[in-house]
Order: sequence, then C-alpha cells, then structure tokens
Amino acid sequence: MNNLVLRSITGLIFVTIVIGSILWGPYIQAIVFSIFMLIGLLEFYRLFKNHPLLKISKEIGVFIGVFIFVLLVGVSMKVLPVLSIAFIFPLFFTLVLVELWKKHTNPILNISVLVFGIIYVVIPFYLTIDLNLRNTFVLPSMVGMFLLIWTNDTFAYITGRLFGKTKLFERISPKKTWEGTIGGIVMTLLLGYIIGRYINEGHIFFWMISAAIIAPGSIFGDLLESLFKRSLQIKDSGSILPGHGGILDRFDSALFSIPFFYCWSMVYAYWLS
Repeated sequence: MNNLVLRSITGLIFVTIVIGSILWGPYIQAIVFSIFMLIGLLEFYRLFKNHPLLKISKEIGVFIGVFIFVLLVGVSMKVLPVLSIAFIFPLFFTLVLVELWKKHTNPILNISVLVFGIIYVVIPFYLTIDLNLRNTFVLPSMVGMFLLIWTNDTFAYITGRLFGKTKLFERISPKKTWEGTIGGIVMTLLLGYIIGRYINEGHIFFWMISAAIIAPGSIFGDLLESLFKRSLQIKDSGSILPGHGGILDRFDSALFSIPFFYCWSMVYAYWLS
C-alpha cells in the first residue's frame, strides 16, 4: 500500500511536469525536456557500467549527445541557422575517433552503444520539442500523444491484471499478456476518437491513426526497455523517480512511439496543405 501511494504521488507530479511544460509553451518544454534528455542519456550509458565486455566512454557520448540536441533545438527555434545541422555528421564520427586512443577489446560494440544511445534518447526528446513548435491543435499534439501512451500503458496493466492469462512475450516480460495488450489498444483507440471528435474537432482520422500507431509503439517500446534491462540483469534504469525507477523507465513507451508519431504528424500536415 505504501509503495502504491508513493507511485501515485510520483506519477501525478511527473504527469503534471510533462503536460504542464508542454502547455506552458515550447520554450519551457525545451528546458524541462532537456533535463529529461540529459538524465535519460546518463542512465542509458550507466546501464553498461559493469558490463564485462563493453567499456563505454559515457562522458564523450553525453557531451556529443547534448551538443547535437542543442544544435537541433536551436535550428527548430530559429536561433541557429539550418546550416548548423551539418555539424552533426562530424560529431558522430568523433565518437569513432575516441576508440583509436582506447585499448578496448570490443571497439565496434563500444561505438555502437554510444551512437545508439544518442539515437534512442536524444532524437525522440528533440522531436517532441520540434513538434510542439509546429502545433496547430487546440489540445497540443504532444499532450494528445502522451495521453494516448499513458492510456495504453494503464489499461494494458489493468486488463492484464483482471483478465490476463495468455503470455505476450514471456521471454522478455513475463507479466505482459495478450488480454492486457488488447485492452490497452482498445482504450487507446477510444481515447483517440474522443480527442478527434470532441476536443480537436474535425481531426478524427488523424487521432484514430495516431492511436493505432501509438498503441503498438508503446508496447514495443516497453518490451525493448525490458529487453535491455533483462539482458543486463538490471531492475530499473535509475532511481530518480521514487516507485517508478528512472527517466528511461517512465519514457520507455514514448521513446519508441515518438518517431512514428512525428512522421505521421508531418505526413498529415503535408496532406492538409
């Protein structure tokens, strides 16, 4: 019961910060999500701290990841010229050069993890800021996206607890069931319809497709994070959120869903124009 109360309080504060920063405006959101991104990137590289084969230069990965994030956000906010994006490519290759001076036995694996950390953490957080800058909906698209993700996660858990019998992916996540998965998808589609029908009126098609994209994306994101932690024999990515774990534990579903939702949003905007 104490753990449930702790999780509820932490979850409420977390939701308030995420939604509040988005509604406050892209600039406040950029500050808040920059902090999330930095903590998430540190957590990701820390996952491999005690790995017997990998020796990650997390300081280099974090520095270059933050540099790329600042460049991308600066361009989106029109603070930096579009030409600044060109600097991203040599930055990625700088990660490779670092291994020349290291006497590691698995340089290719080290480089792969460093680059993947930036792709997995930095890019999705940046896309949320860019999409919020482009928002034209009454209910910002990023708010709608997070509501769909959390609805899927919540009702997948509830229906799974009540009716779950058939394991979804026992090797990776023993507690997930097909019944819970279906329950989460159905409720996500329902919320998508409500948002498109009653809140962002006239955009039912967009929000129904968004729900259809986000529901499986959330599931795969959760499974991917579970795969990382299970293979590394780690329970949580961090401990910054009492009762929930780390930033990656809370954003696992979102990190996978965001790129797909972003692409669909761009396609829909182009179609309307």
